[in-house]
This record gives sequence, C-alpha cells and structure tokens, in this order.
Amino acid sequence: MTPQPVFNATTLADPLPLDSGEVLCGVSIAYETYGELAADKGNAILLCHALTGDQFVASKHPVTGKPGWWERMVGPGKPIDTNRFYVICANVIGSCMGSTGPASNGPDGKPYAMSFPVITIRDMVRGLAALLDQMEIERLHAVVGGSMGGMQALSMAANFPERAGRVLAIATTARHSAQNIAFHEVGRQSIMADPNWAEGDYYASGKTPDAGLAVARMAAHITYLSEEGLTEKFGRRLQDRSEKTFGFDADFQIESYLRYQGSGFTRRFDANSYLYITRAMDYFDIAEEHGGLLADAFAGTTARFCLVSFDSDWLYPTAESRHVVHALNAAGAPVSFVELSAPFGHDSFLLDVPALDRVVRGFLDD
Repeated sequence: MTPQPVFNATTLADPLPLDSGEVLCGVSIAYETYGELAADKGNAILLCHALTGDQFVASKHPVTGKPGWWERMVGPGKPIDTNRFYVICANVIGSCMGSTGPASNGPDGKPYAMSFPVITIRDMVRGLAALLDQMEIERLHAVVGGSMGGMQALSMAANFPERAGRVLAIATTARHSAQNIAFHEVGRQSIMADPNWAEGDYYASGKTPDAGLAVARMAAHITYLSEEGLTEKFGRRLQDRSEKTFGFDADFQIESYLRYQGSGFTRRFDANSYLYITRAMDYFDIAEEHGGLLADAFAGTTARFCLVSFDSDWLYPTAESRHVVHALNAAGAPVSFVELSAPFGHDSFLLDVPALDRVVRGFLDD
C-alpha cells in the first residue's frame, strides 16, 4: 500500500540569515508529509534529500511520473513505517521543486538567477529548522538522510542539537574532499560553458543550458556507481548493434545509459540550482564551522547516532563515516556504525539492500 502524501508549502515568517552574511526574505519551503502526527508530536521524522532529490520521497514525481526516490523505504509497514511515524520531507532552499531558489522570483519580480545568494548546507538546515518551528515540532524522533541528506542530518545535530533524538546518516561525510570538489567543478564548468546558460539569465529566453546540465549529470552519475556494478550491468557490450561504427554515436551500452540519464535530468532540474547546491556541498565542513575540531561540533549532544557506509562507495567511502564515528566517540555521544556490502556504489542507499532496511528499522524502532 502506497502512503498518501500531504502536499504543503509554507512561507517562513521570519527572514532567513545565511552564512554569507546575506538574508533571504519571504522564503518558501515546499514539503510533503506522510502518516499522522501524534498528539505530543513525538513521532516526527525529518527526511533530508540528496543533491538532485526533492520532497517526493514516497509519491509519484509530478514531472517524471516516476515513483518517489525512497518509496521502498517509506510507507505502511516499511522500515520508516508511516503507520507509526509522521514523516516530513522538504525541498531544500536553492532547489527547484517549490522551495526558494535561483529560479524563484526575487524582490524585483524577476527570477533571482545568479543574484541568488550562495548558500551552505547549514543554511539549508536553518530553513528546515524554521519549517519545524512553524509546524510547532520542537524535537524530532529522528532526522534521517543519505548523501547530501546525511550532511544535513549531521549539520542538524551539530547546529541544532536539541532538535532530534536520533540521527541516521547514510553514505555521507562531514566535509567534501578535493576529489568531491573536483567532480562538481567539472559539472559546473560544463553548465557555464553552454551558450544557453547566458550568465545564468536564461529564464525568459526559453533556451535552457540542457547540453551543459546533461554533461554535468553524466559526470556526477559515474561517481554514484561502482566499477563492479558498471561491469556487471554493461561491460563492454554494444548498444543495439553488432559491431562498432567507427564514429561517435553511442556504440557502448554505458554511453547510451549516461546520455539517457543526462537528457532525462534536464527535464526535471534547473541548471542554476545545480550550481548552487553543488557549491553548498563543496563548502561543507562541519569541523571548520566549529573551530576546526569535529568532536567539538557534537560536544554536549543528547542524540543517538547511527552511521552507515557501503563497501563499494568510492564517492563517500567508509573512511569518511569512520571519521565521524571517531569524532562522536570523542564527544561522548552514543553511536553505532555499520559498513554494508553492496555492489551498487554510492547509490546503494537508494537501491534494494535488505541489510540497510534492517538497520534503519532497528535504529528507529528500538
């Protein structure tokens, strides 16, 4: 049975201060909820989405028509059980599915475009905390996220330690590495090199930088997979042909797959949002925010933590999760950690890994 979502959007009552020193006024937050909020509001779980995700965690996407990005995990009787929990998933600021971002209209009535202020993961979390304030939810049963969503979960714990009793961070990191930043820069440069990008001011022209955004998505998508998974799924098999063309069509299945991923992405995501969100991820460094020592970020926390990594994830490898676990140990915080085996690379947290289901259910239920 698919959970019935409640679609919501709210305008934050107060201006939102940003790490850059700027302030956003009239911020809209689009979100979905599943399940019923308990009378004491103690059963709320905040789900934080990844870079290209959105609030449609367990319902049909309005643009693509595809199932929600974590439908296998969220619903009645599922690991995040909507018969028990009130699940909230909000689109982060800077994105393009209803929350305020570069495609939104600014004070002059025109899209912000590149006048939108540069944001950080902590700014996104400030927006989520403000949303919880307006929902009058003081303390969450848990905050849960994978990848960039895991960054938000850790940032919530570090910057709003009283807001969640449990923190589940999956396939994530406490700061972006040089390699992470490098891959993002390739994507940003591909977008900005597209003539249709027009210095970010493309909204009125009807000509969007789809070619650049598609290449950015292709490059990023490679980092979400594993060599083992790619070899098993595609190998060097040719696409709809018996021999090579000695040209530059998509001879190989993997080429065709990446082109499909790139073109599909342009139909649901805004190129400027991609620039802003990847920059926010690159700036992410919880230790730097708290004087340079990661343990200090979690000093005095009362939350319980669970960190999950995957052995085939080379984007945020297990060593990154262990780094967080060691910091939590140093801070005296209760933390459990597990490295799961899966062939899917970074995307393992989104795919069919029964061991992850058991970890999520166990951590939220005990």
